[in-house]
Amino acid sequence: PQWRIYSYAGDNIVTAQAIYEGLWMSCVSQSTGQIQCKVFDSLLNLNSTLQATRALMVIGILLGLIAIFVATVGMKCMKCMEDDEVQKMRMAVIGGVIFLISGLAILVATAWYGNRIVQEFYDPMTPVNARYEFGQALFTGWAAASLCLLGGALLCCSCPRKTTSYPTPRPYPKPSPSSGKDYV
Repeated sequence: PQWRIYSYAGDNIVTAQAIYEGLWMSCVSQSTGQIQCKVFDSLLNLNSTLQATRALMVIGILLGLIAIFVATVGMKCMKCMEDDEVQKMRMAVIGGVIFLISGLAILVATAWYGNRIVQEFYDPMTPVNARYEFGQALFTGWAAASLCLLGGALLCCSCPRKTTSYPTPRPYPKPSPSSGKDYV
């Protein structure tokens, strides 16, 4: 739940507590090690940015799981669909496209949430002791999005040709009939 963490800015610096929020709950961590979390009560009470971020993250995770299964079928080491190499390569490319869509959904969600944090931090109407900064989960989301985009791009680079053109096999030359005088 560490999408945004309380910023210790201003005159009242209290380091005995760490306050952080996520997409699903907000938590307070005491210096004694005790953590208390409260799940957000109502979906309708949340702002639209948080609702959209939740939806995009769930969509990105589900698409990522689907992409893993589709790309696994398209791997050369798998026995599934080994009769048709072109179709197998197409499955890898389809998995790559799904990875790209998943990465874009995660990137949009994390960038949108990060933009909201920056806007609230620099808003003059926000009290200094109620400002938040980027949390670890936001950086993890950015890393996950970039890895999904990189993996999807690499899988899309294995795009099959229209037809597989193999060189025509040349027959081995037939040995000439031996005259009985084989010299070494």
